[in-house]
Amino acid sequence: MKKKLLLLITVLVLMTGCLALTGCGGSKDSEGEDTSWNYVQDKGELVIGLDDTFAPMGFRDEQDNLVGFDIDLANAVCKELGVNAKFQPINWDSKEMELTSKNIDCVWNGMSITPERLEKMSLSNKYLNNKIIVMTLKKDVKVAKAEDLANYNVGTQVDSAALETMAKNEAYDTFKDKVTEYKTYDQAIMDMQAGRVDCIVVDQVLGEYKNSKMKEKMNVCEFDFGNDFYVIGFRPEDKALTQKVNEAIKATIDNGEAEKVSNKWFGKNIVIFETLDEE
Repeated sequence: MKKKLLLLITVLVLMTGCLALTGCGGSKDSEGEDTSWNYVQDKGELVIGLDDTFAPMGFRDEQDNLVGFDIDLANAVCKELGVNAKFQPINWDSKEMELTSKNIDCVWNGMSITPERLEKMSLSNKYLNNKIIVMTLKKDVKVAKAEDLANYNVGTQVDSAALETMAKNEAYDTFKDKVTEYKTYDQAIMDMQAGRVDCIVVDQVLGEYKNSKMKEKMNVCEFDFGNDFYVIGFRPEDKALTQKVNEAIKATIDNGEAEKVSNKWFGKNIVIFETLDEE
């Protein structure tokens, strides 16, 4: 009986102490202070969730090394923060769950601003501008307005910014039955090459990068869905960590490191630094 009582007391003490520690629970201490940055600083690494098929932001090269614009920028930012960058490939449509379970500290991989993400995450400043475009291998595919997509079979990635942007378009009901969702854009492009879809709706940075690697080049259609800003997503309560990363991004811009990374991957400097209300 005494042993059972001692065991129960020990468990209760450990649980009480655990709740007060950042690493055992949420991002608040016993006084309600945001300790999300302390959590990352104490463990010495920022765990970054990504889709490792999303070139040129984060993907595998021919030697299976993880490379890309976001990989290089994240390494530069983590150097400013004084922690290591640890990259963790995830199932993209489970990213919110990965954050909540603390398997990762942020989602950083060409992630666009959406109303849902504004609600479910703490988002960084905008660091890159992108567009959602329509690309095709067929010369007879003409898309001058959104309604024209009703004439074609359209491919895109599941839970992507392209899909969400299409769904918000006022003409979506006219072509939604023509849209096929793929696990990756590589699969969508393969189906387009096989003739199963006529065009893809895709992030410009990805589409143009893929195009540069293809023997048979895709054409960019006249119509696009407009600007698409990239941000980094954190747990909604992790405001202190979000602010620290914002400050480190700004430092890489000021010291020229961000421009070097951009020139390496895009041939020009397309890095921006705008707050979320600067639409």
